[in-house]
Amino acid sequence: METKIRLFRQEKGLTQQQLADLVGVTRQTINALENARYNPSLLLAYHITKILGKDAIEDIFIFGNDD
Repeated sequence: METKIRLFRQEKGLTQQQLADLVGVTRQTINALENARYNPSLLLAYHITKILGKDAIEDIFIFGNDD
């Protein structure tokens, strides 16, 4: 699954560590999400979406045919 986390995180001026602290995960988790190496739980996806100021999970996470 691809994401727009990096784009929206940078637009808000947040580091990976700051976003990680806000959602309660490690910086490595944010890095893995940004590099499409980890699929988040629905709850984590929701928290990231809200912190990044978006309305829908689909604004951040791109679901492909194989996801």
